[in-house]
Amino acid sequence: MTTASGLAAFASLLADETRAGMCLALLDGRAWTAGELAARTGVARSTATEHLHRLVEGGLLVERRQGRHRYLQLADPSVADLLEGVAAQTGPRQLEPEPRSARGLRAATARAALLRGRTCYDHLAGRLGVAVTDAMTDAGLLDQTGGFALTPTGLAWLIGPVGIDPDQLRPGRRSLARGCLDWTERRQHLAGVAGARLCERFFDAGWVVRIGSDRAVRLTPDGKTALRNLLGIVNID
Repeated sequence: MTTASGLAAFASLLADETRAGMCLALLDGRAWTAGELAARTGVARSTATEHLHRLVEGGLLVERRQGRHRYLQLADPSVADLLEGVAAQTGPRQLEPEPRSARGLRAATARAALLRGRTCYDHLAGRLGVAVTDAMTDAGLLDQTGGFALTPTGLAWLIGPVGIDPDQLRPGRRSLARGCLDWTERRQHLAGVAGARLCERFFDAGWVVRIGSDRAVRLTPDGKTALRNLLGIVNID
């Protein structure tokens, strides 16, 4: 049973701006080194190591070693869901991490890119993610009336026109489809196994590409064509 002291201890992990910034940076789903996270949050390497140790001990991050290198990642998708949920309650201006050296036009440009499209751990978010989710719902591929579920037509669409291997759409500990509250749009975008595989397909097909080192993504000309053909989405930036 969760105790008040346990909950307070867990909350304290995100009560520090540097630790919160590290967790938000890791929402891109990739593994980062301690040095990269130190540079991202503008702290010394030794300070970053102390914060990362606390986050690993607290169960928010996991450490993976490859040769001499040490990489950090979010512990699992549930941590990403937690972070995105907290972000949705506090508003975009306070929560999106920026390098502390970023100012003015550069920071505004980076923020605008994140609003347009980004990854939320392993699925698409921002206006792009919400637009895809809305179009899938309008087309009868997703059912949001009693929760958030992929319809039989939606499953066939992912396997057929989209081209996802059916073996990759088998739910395990994760649900096949789940709604994730988008912290900038304040609406649901598609998460779960289906959301992860769809995002992976977008990258593999070259429909989206990452912008710099952040989790922002940009829709390519091929991606705009694919969205128009697959979901009838037009005029999306």
